[in-house]
Amino acid sequence: MDNESLFREGPQPEAPDTVVIEGVVRRVLFFNDSTGWAAVRIETEDKRSVTAVGTLFGLQPNDQVRLNGRWAYHDRYGEQLAVSSFLHIHPTTSEGIRRFLASGRFRGVGPVMAKRLVDHFGVGTLDVLEGQPARLTEVSGIGPATASKIRDGWRASRSVQEIMVFLHGHGISASVAAKVHSRYGPAALSVVRENPYRLADEIIGVGFRTADRVARELGIPQDSPERARAGLLYVLQEATAEGHVFLPQDRLLYDASALLEVDGTRLSPALEELGNQGRVRLESEEDTVRVFLPRLHDAEAGVAVRLQELATTEPAAAEVDIGRALAWYERDARLRLSSDQRRALAAGLAEKLIVITGGPGTGKTTLIRGLTRIFGMKGLQIELAAPTGRAAKRLKEATGLPARTIHRLLEYAPASHSFSRCRENPLECDLLVLDEASMLDIELAYSLLEAVPGKCRLVLVGDADQLPSVGPGNVLRDLISSHTMPVMRLEKIFRQAQQSLIVVNAHRVNHGEMPVLKEDSELTDFYFVARDDPAAALETVIELVTGRIPDRFSIDPLREIQVLSPMHRGVLGVAALNERLRQVLNPSGPELKVGSRLFRTGDKVMQVRNNYELDLFNGDLGTLFSIDVEQRSVLAHFDGRPVGIPSEGLDDLVPAYACTIHKSQGSEYPAVVILLHHQHHIMLQRNLLYTAITRGKRLVVIVGSRRALSRAVRNATERQRHTALADRLRSHLA
Repeated sequence: MDNESLFREGPQPEAPDTVVIEGVVRRVLFFNDSTGWAAVRIETEDKRSVTAVGTLFGLQPNDQVRLNGRWAYHDRYGEQLAVSSFLHIHPTTSEGIRRFLASGRFRGVGPVMAKRLVDHFGVGTLDVLEGQPARLTEVSGIGPATASKIRDGWRASRSVQEIMVFLHGHGISASVAAKVHSRYGPAALSVVRENPYRLADEIIGVGFRTADRVARELGIPQDSPERARAGLLYVLQEATAEGHVFLPQDRLLYDASALLEVDGTRLSPALEELGNQGRVRLESEEDTVRVFLPRLHDAEAGVAVRLQELATTEPAAAEVDIGRALAWYERDARLRLSSDQRRALAAGLAEKLIVITGGPGTGKTTLIRGLTRIFGMKGLQIELAAPTGRAAKRLKEATGLPARTIHRLLEYAPASHSFSRCRENPLECDLLVLDEASMLDIELAYSLLEAVPGKCRLVLVGDADQLPSVGPGNVLRDLISSHTMPVMRLEKIFRQAQQSLIVVNAHRVNHGEMPVLKEDSELTDFYFVARDDPAAALETVIELVTGRIPDRFSIDPLREIQVLSPMHRGVLGVAALNERLRQVLNPSGPELKVGSRLFRTGDKVMQVRNNYELDLFNGDLGTLFSIDVEQRSVLAHFDGRPVGIPSEGLDDLVPAYACTIHKSQGSEYPAVVILLHHQHHIMLQRNLLYTAITRGKRLVVIVGSRRALSRAVRNATERQRHTALADRLRSHLA
């Protein structure tokens, strides 16, 4: 049997009405223990054989079930029932009960024991197991220990069904219910009933609003302390997605009050209780109180302390005559350093800690080469790192030295979810150069600094005018604004870079000036295509990606062109763009549907959450090489490295023909096509456009309205991130 064809969902029928069937499970064709997804063969009451697919956690042969679902038609195997929910139906005959108990689902009960139980209790066997398990010792050969084992096995199996039924009744999918049971085990139902807000805290896929709905349906009062605490934590956690390390207490109470629809004054006791429990940290600063999640407070305070320790520790010995070293590097590299570069390189050779910042074409890479060449000649042990794999690869190509992602540098240990390199097991290096430092969030910065040995020189290189990190914090800008460590700014654009309109226009945008726009007939590396109508803009992007750019510049449309948009939603959002681009770039092939997302062999995909076990990180780009429908897994290639991604990892994989500008940070592409339209008015900011332009190496094309372009250039307002690192650094390093 062709499993791949069997389990792939076919087109839906014209009338997708819900149907209910009852029957007995005769065979489990496939089951994924992690997700609960299964394909089973059902024998109905009228002896028909039906294939049912869906999240069927816990089903075993001989189970009698009632299934709710819709018929899905497969062009080869006909109708299948796509199950939305199901219930066990206990058998009512002695033979049915015997087969049910002998199915192997109950620990301590096999075929022989099942027969003995039914022979003794008859059709009342299940009632005994459910309500009178002490009577099991009436059966010859069953002592207290065996009875206890049978009772526990029965309860464990029943708990799966109980939590499934309970959560489904509250609008929570069977796949999430499977996660809940996996987390809490047989106690799942009592845990959720006692405090449904634990779902939002501890189960991926359940948000506060879902947990809150369950709580309301359970009758938990709107002003209950549990709800207040959960709401406050939810607001704090959501703030981290916007880059905040803390929230001022007044804003936290205001936002939580709006979320919970209760008077903010009632939330103060809940916040105080969270502080007493250690679930938040409160820190008074002048006329405000800062409220932190503990992990972020520890990370931010730890960064400040660690930088102070590094700044006050003697560096590894390296006697360098700076004047002679600069002259030697110029001869060795056959170049002439600018005055800015000479000052920056001299400072990098002299200082223990230093930040080097500047835009594209200002020579940051030249300085990295100089520092590594000179210190390398002095025998210092050097490590190079960057936040993303692509940035690390560029760093390696630029210097000729090994470079790694920060996670690989710190040797992440999946078993313990921690880094092997830490304060007790530091890195073995005398010089650490970190590129793309604008992407460094506060938690990763803390982990990195904890592993830096006291003697190590630290050079942070990045463009402070780009978008800040996706994660919470604003590390590079806070370091610069604190004025507590040397900062070298590179501003001069070099001659070769001046020939690129990409570089010139990136700097013009960064200074609030409109980009230089050439006529379409002129061959250049920067174009603007005016399209005021959103539908016309979308079709223009398709035309550019599939025809005009590949034909004119010999650029591969799938591997070398990246479409960027400020937002996820809308006609010109990432979701719509991905759907249209897939239709034209990868129209057919083996498929796998996961929830609302479709994966197709040949798809361009992006990892959107760090997966340390697979060595995949947020923003990594890959191509789907093959799909295993039976195992609901895929094989993808990331930078030429094959990675098998199991079903539970597919939630973190998305189509990437188009991606948001935020997700493109740390990456460079041969060509980028940027959507910029007044539909995106909320996101039209100067640093967003600047970041998008600097992603392109050979070609940048902006498609959209001139009004949107002008607004983005003029709008230097940025969303403030609440961070306290600069204040901490001034306190520690002043």
